[in-house]
Amino acid sequence: MSTTRPTVYIETYGCQMNVADSELMYGKLAAHGYDPVDAPDGADVILVNTCAIRENAETRVIGRLGELRRFMKPDTIVGVTGCMAQRLGPRVLDQAKHVSLVVGPDGYRALPSLLDGARNGERFTATDFDLEEHYEDVVARRFEGVKAWIPVQRGCDYRCTYCIVPYTRGPERSRKLADVVREVQQVVEQGLSEVVLLGQTVNSYSDGTHDFADLLRAVGAVDGIRRVRYTSPHPNDFSDRVIAAMAETPTVCEHVHLPMQSGSTSMLKRMLRRYSREDYLGCVARLRAAIPGLALTTDIIVGFPGETDEEFEDTLSLCREVRFDDAFMFKFSMREGTPATRMPVEWHVPDKLVAERFDRLVATVRGISRENNMARLGDTMEVLIEKVARDGELLQARSRDFKTVMVPADAGAIGDYLTVTLTGTTGATFTGTPLSAVAGVVERKPLPML
Repeated sequence: MSTTRPTVYIETYGCQMNVADSELMYGKLAAHGYDPVDAPDGADVILVNTCAIRENAETRVIGRLGELRRFMKPDTIVGVTGCMAQRLGPRVLDQAKHVSLVVGPDGYRALPSLLDGARNGERFTATDFDLEEHYEDVVARRFEGVKAWIPVQRGCDYRCTYCIVPYTRGPERSRKLADVVREVQQVVEQGLSEVVLLGQTVNSYSDGTHDFADLLRAVGAVDGIRRVRYTSPHPNDFSDRVIAAMAETPTVCEHVHLPMQSGSTSMLKRMLRRYSREDYLGCVARLRAAIPGLALTTDIIVGFPGETDEEFEDTLSLCREVRFDDAFMFKFSMREGTPATRMPVEWHVPDKLVAERFDRLVATVRGISRENNMARLGDTMEVLIEKVARDGELLQARSRDFKTVMVPADAGAIGDYLTVTLTGTTGATFTGTPLSAVAGVVERKPLPML
């Protein structure tokens, strides 16, 4: 009887929450006798963990599913998981006959049994929401080198008119604070010292007893943690308590990714963002007053239905006023099932105009980012070395305020902290000259083989 363990390959698309979910799936399957592999060629199980935020993400996955056929053995099982699986359900099985499983974000606990059924020729769709599911007993198999993605909240209650997330991840629910802290302690035991707390509107976290301020203070106080980050917050949920916790917890990093989406109050109302331009600016002012040197990044959508020239100009002017360090910028993508699909057809913004506005926005944001970065040359800061840079000759590191810094390859090892002086910039990233290794580096232990 063969004792060879089956292998599983997971290909991940989309946000950090999907990365965390892939680590959960690897952990669940490893506990049931599967060995993770880093390539699809010859894998016994191939899972594609998907995103549904934009149409091109789904189109890319459908194309990729076709490509993956060439890596399949006769008995390879292919499954689609994540938000696209939740949104399309059995339609994926109709479109891709070689796919056996379609599993939404709340169905990963059943993966081992679903795979057993698939070996008998069965095809399954598992897309029911489970409002109690937080996978507390599943030990994630982390493949991120120097940081841990830790979901603290699932789902979303805001229902912005452009967003598919409430329909693919369900209503908002939060983990118990003690469970999150326990996972952070396990992360430290694995040798990691940076954690990123994840939630769709993470600063609205509440476990019924504790709020996000309590969570920041508790996680930040875990012995061995040096950096705490989180994403993505909502401007409406920055209470005075949360801002105070950020300012008073030394391990919380001086960076906030604060989604804006538009700088126009009338546009924000159509998006159902529940704040005005003035509210957003007020939130920025409160954060910056409490946290000196705070870096701000954001999300911006161009071409949402009905966007006028004046509304777009409001977005540009807000970017100039806030002076974001960077932004994720998107052309609006209509998603089936969202309220935006019911808006009048005459509100459609022509593709050519959307492209022109997008180019202007990119130029504005990148120009401000370059000016901000040029002003930082000569600064000294602590960086955490994350990985080998794409050119293979430098190491890529990250500062507490989320700046990307390239350092010489002989400056230290991945996972080390260094103090560097910023000596150059491309406008988007920096080069840094190390001064000395920072004392007290956390000992990095090998990740356990599950």
